[in-house]
Amino acid sequence: MIVALVLFSAFLHAAWNALLKREADKDRTLIAAVGVGTLFAIVVAAGRAVATRVPPFETGAAVGWALVAGVFEQVYFLTLARALDRGPLGPVYTISRGGAVLLVYPLSVAIFAEAMTSLSVAGSALVLAGLVISDWRFGRATGLPLHATLWALVCAAAIAFYHLAYKAALARGGGPSAVFAVSLSVSTAISLVRTGGEGRGAAAQLLRTSPAKVVLMGMLSGGSFLILIEALARGGAGFVLTLRNTSVLFALILAWFIGERPRLATALGAVLVAIGAALMTR
Repeated sequence: MIVALVLFSAFLHAAWNALLKREADKDRTLIAAVGVGTLFAIVVAAGRAVATRVPPFETGAAVGWALVAGVFEQVYFLTLARALDRGPLGPVYTISRGGAVLLVYPLSVAIFAEAMTSLSVAGSALVLAGLVISDWRFGRATGLPLHATLWALVCAAAIAFYHLAYKAALARGGGPSAVFAVSLSVSTAISLVRTGGEGRGAAAQLLRTSPAKVVLMGMLSGGSFLILIEALARGGAGFVLTLRNTSVLFALILAWFIGERPRLATALGAVLVAIGAALMTR
């Protein structure tokens, strides 16, 4: 069951990233879409609390880690927009998601005592090889631009740290939907402050002119993260994030549908990342 949940989350995540890539103003679009996702998350968390009569947070530490996750979520959204502004979906997605695996897996072993096996080490090596190959012509005009690569790497770090913060919040008694609702609310609040009146106005204008598109992106994003955090509540952080990063294959396929033609190196790199991720779940 957990594998099916994570794979479905992976598809939804790749889908909203593909939609974002087509937008001219990615930062403002993200603010509007994530705002919709935040409302969705709050409704789900409130409904769950009423239905189950279980407190959303058992400890203050769980709330604290949810707040930390929200800060890293904001860094993730910001750097994702910057990376997609400067490079194609395929390699940006592969570097950001694969790079997160390389950070999360050893940290989850050290912090949460998750198991490390010979297959997981071999999988890590394949993921690393896939990242290198996907950006083989580093810095050249025909490869991923340097700025896109750097933003994707920062994005990878943000992904890794918000996953670890999620897991810490859950381990200290946070309910999955409540943790996500708090985290996304923090991220949205930072976005609204960061962009000021101009950014808020642009996001509101997007909601007025393209409500269906923004709501779809918000629901895909929110649904993807909600399913992910439910899976995190049932499995290890390293296992869940690693399996979810098979989404690089979904992203590669969706890149074709939005008009991109990934290079052979990008495709091969994505395949290696996916295979390595699968090995790391063994």
